[in-house]
Amino acid sequence: MSSAALRGLKGTFRSLANANYRIWAGGALVSNIGTWMQRIAQDWLVLTELTHNNASAVGIVMSLQFVPQLLLLPWSGWAADRFDRRMFLFFTQGALGLITLIQGVLVIAGVAQLWHVYVLAFLFGCAAALDLPARQAYVSDLVGEADLANAVGLNSTSFNAARMIGPAVAGGMVAAAGTGWVFIINAVSFVVVIGVLYMLRRADIRVPKRPARSNGGLKEGFRYIFKRTDLTVLLVMTFLICTFGLNFPIFISTMSVKEFHAGAGQYGVSTSIMAVGTLIGALMAASRRQPAMRHLLVGAGVFGIGCILAALSPDYLLFGAALILIGVSAQTFNTSANGLLQLTTAPEVRGRVLAIYLAVALGGTPLGAPLVGWVADVLGPRWALGVGAASGIGAAVTALLYFAKVRSKT
Repeated sequence: MSSAALRGLKGTFRSLANANYRIWAGGALVSNIGTWMQRIAQDWLVLTELTHNNASAVGIVMSLQFVPQLLLLPWSGWAADRFDRRMFLFFTQGALGLITLIQGVLVIAGVAQLWHVYVLAFLFGCAAALDLPARQAYVSDLVGEADLANAVGLNSTSFNAARMIGPAVAGGMVAAAGTGWVFIINAVSFVVVIGVLYMLRRADIRVPKRPARSNGGLKEGFRYIFKRTDLTVLLVMTFLICTFGLNFPIFISTMSVKEFHAGAGQYGVSTSIMAVGTLIGALMAASRRQPAMRHLLVGAGVFGIGCILAALSPDYLLFGAALILIGVSAQTFNTSANGLLQLTTAPEVRGRVLAIYLAVALGGTPLGAPLVGWVADVLGPRWALGVGAASGIGAAVTALLYFAKVRSKT
């Protein structure tokens, strides 16, 4: 390997030189694998065990799991900025683990019903809504501003490496032992994260400036965003793609079951195949020194094209190839949006701005998932992918209009 390639590789993984971040990244990888295993198990449980291939029910579960991002928005970002993030994460990770354990026990005992999944999905979403802004902002406490973009990219790399491993393992476990044990494994993964939080060296953790009680709360976050045209455009693009495009549990499960007549193992493999693309996209993001608006444009446009190709795929092989392209583009968009937002936001409002971003990114699911699920049930999964394609093209047009406006002012 050439010296230039070695320098590039070192630059891609430079945040791992930080001891605290190495520990954090190891725990995050374990937790992410468990999370992806649970996603596959939950979708399969609802689609094939508690209903008869009802994509709308999967959409409802997704909605209930993500609507708390909107309901708790006034408190989630404020808590991430106000409280000690490490101590706050002990609370949220413990709550997520307990909820997951309860769901696993219900399934193993053979008493799980659809309404149980609905209730637990909502409770899980409440805990996750509080956890996400604090967990994402905590990365800057570990690595500082200089390596923040790289750390965000590596976080995405970990998440998507887990997306390759978790679904394939979950598919095999569901076939061999049933869905319940997948939930139990994920519950254990939250214990691992709690252990990692204990292991971090507190002396090396940066303590951000805490906001005063009277500084406007969530309104200050919105005020900050609306003063910035670039961030406003970023959120509009995020809303379009995340609400109508990132409904992969519906897209992949319905294409697998209805179009290609596949089982749980092949469904898990399909999700892992897309993770190959998302992993590539995450590594590309980690290698960049700075994210930029043009990365959002490219990611959105290619995402739309990828969804069109997936919708038109005549067989499982070509569908898998399209999923890789979708994965690269979706990850390029998501990681660039997250990194650009964090790097250009003042530290004292970062938690609230992140909470607003996450509410848009995840809170749009209650609107989009039932619609996409209905389209998949009534018109077929290929038309549902068409909705995803339209979201990517719409977001790309939004970016083009922004660039046209910027050029007209220069």
